[in-house]
Amino acid sequence: MNSAKNRLIVALDVSSVDEARKIFRLLRGSIGMFKIGSQLFTAAGPSIVREIVDAGAEVFLDLKFHDIPNTVAAASAEAARLGVSLFNVHASGGAEMMRRATEAIAETAARENLRRPRLLAVTVLTSVDAATLVETGISASPENQVLALATLAASCGVDGVVASGHEIEALRRTIRRENFLIVTPGVRLRSVAKSPAQADDQKRVMTPAEAVRAGADFIVAGRQIIGALDPVAATQSVLAEIEQAV
Repeated sequence: MNSAKNRLIVALDVSSVDEARKIFRLLRGSIGMFKIGSQLFTAAGPSIVREIVDAGAEVFLDLKFHDIPNTVAAASAEAARLGVSLFNVHASGGAEMMRRATEAIAETAARENLRRPRLLAVTVLTSVDAATLVETGISASPENQVLALATLAASCGVDGVVASGHEIEALRRTIRRENFLIVTPGVRLRSVAKSPAQADDQKRVMTPAEAVRAGADFIVAGRQIIGALDPVAATQSVLAEIEQAV
């Protein structure tokens, strides 16, 4: 887990199985895990998850379940059956929803002799800032909202959270539970992070090295790798930044 390779998750945010397979073949020897989110899952369905898992790779299923507790519990059991290593729910779904999800994966894994996936709670999206929170009726700052949701998630037995790099140090001070995971999306290479115009729709970003130094267990990189002219070289650049911080 301490190596740079095992800390990097590459997001397969593409629209087709062929594109996903191409990136997977290029990068499978360089990184520890691939993220499958709403775009690829909607285009290709669970079969692409099974394909990558069956090929021996780790998968972070990033579908951010947020529904009534019974529905989320049932979806969580299916995630366990897919063989993913990580998947997530929205912490804002509340304590009962998160508890039911943790119970469902534990029971399903034990009953069906499966490896138990680790469950993450999404706190505040990296595309959200204080103004966005106000639009949704939340007056707390992004950091305070992240801490409140993460504390709730930890009390429900969730394995960790998804949070921006800006909240990592505060999360480590607040949640002292051993092996509590922090997965950080919205990372940018140094050259990109210095230019707000290149940050896409992410508003709370950080470089890979900064995120790891702050205490992130995993970082998620997407467009700056899969959109690069040379995805392998871009991956090596991210790994080099992580290596500096490990």
